[in-house]
Amino acid sequence: MIRMVVLGMLLMPRPALAETGTLAAGDGRDTVAATCGTCHSLDYIRMNAPFLTPDVWQAEVTKMRVAFGAPIDDDVAAEVQRYLNAHYGTKP
Repeated sequence: MIRMVVLGMLLMPRPALAETGTLAAGDGRDTVAATCGTCHSLDYIRMNAPFLTPDVWQAEVTKMRVAFGAPIDDDVAAEVQRYLNAHYGTKP
């Protein structure tokens, strides 16, 4: 029984918040990890970065707040947007 519990714990996905090292260092990284990483892997940011301009990142942040109900206030959303644009935004 104990082996099953330990095996189950080893197979559980690790929390996304532990992935801050996967994000570029900079102002706002911890905020992005805490807000975005609560619902999905932070790998999504890096995987989608080559395709997302600042306007599209803004639309993504808005979608997460409006369509998916992410509990992010305006100030935090602005910080997330600044970080994503600075480190992962492509030129329009």
